[in-house]
Amino acid sequence: MSADKAYSNRKIRTYLRKRGIRHVIPEKKDHKAARLHRGSRGGRPPGFDKDRYKDRNTVERAIGKLKQFRAVATRYAKRGYVYLGTVTAAALLIWLRS
Repeated sequence: MSADKAYSNRKIRTYLRKRGIRHVIPEKKDHKAARLHRGSRGGRPPGFDKDRYKDRNTVERAIGKLKQFRAVATRYAKRGYVYLGTVTAAALLIWLRS
């Protein structure tokens, strides 16, 4: 799971760790400063893979392109399989245009 700095807190990281979900969430500057200020009691920095975090941008751009289609953005379809078909058709159109 990739997320931005807004989701960088101990509660979320602990929840993901307990569930075995690998996450890539950058550490906030003030959290890092507080951790370094505490010295050895501050603990280890949370793991962060820059390459995996860069891939997050690709996913966000793809979702942004999908949301340009009104039926996808507003989710008029009441059934999940109809919405999935709408997203698939939109993705196909994006792929054909590129």
